[in-house]
Amino acid sequence: MKSVLTTVVTAADSAARFPSSSDLESVQGSLQRSAARMEAAEKLASNYDAVAQEAVDAIYSKFPQGSGRDIDAGTQKDKCKRDIVHYLRLINYCLVVGGTGPVDEWGIAGAREVYKALGIDTATYVVGLTFLRDRGCAPRDMSAQALVEYRTYLDYIINAMS
Repeated sequence: MKSVLTTVVTAADSAARFPSSSDLESVQGSLQRSAARMEAAEKLASNYDAVAQEAVDAIYSKFPQGSGRDIDAGTQKDKCKRDIVHYLRLINYCLVVGGTGPVDEWGIAGAREVYKALGIDTATYVVGLTFLRDRGCAPRDMSAQALVEYRTYLDYIINAMS
C-alpha cells in the first residue's frame, strides 16, 4: 500500500540514492500527524455504523426517490449504506497507513465506471460524504487535528467522485 514511507523509499530506491532531506521532512511530518490519524481512525472505527446511517439519511433527504430503479426502498438504502461503510473503512485504512493507497487501489480505480454501468449517480455518494465532512465537529467528535486528517481523506474521495 502507498504511504509516505513507502513512496519515499520507493522513489529513493528507483533513483539509486538515499532519501533526500525533503523526503525525510515529509516522513517526519507524517509521523508527527500519526497520533491525530490514529485518534481519527479509532473514533471512526468505534462509530462507523451510526456515521454511515447519517450519510444515508442525508442522501435520501436530498434524493428521496432513490435511484429510480426497480429496487424496494429498504434494499436500496441497505446497499447505499453498505457502500458508505466501504468508503469509511477505506478512509480508516488511509488514516492508519498515512496515505491514499487503500482508497486509490480499492475505492477509486474503476468506481465511476462501475457506478455508471449500474446506473448509479456518484452525486449520491458525494452528497453523503460531503455531509459527513461538514458534520464533523471538534471536540465533540474528535480533536481538531484528528478532524483535519479525517476530512482530508473525505475530500480526496469527494474530489475523485465529482
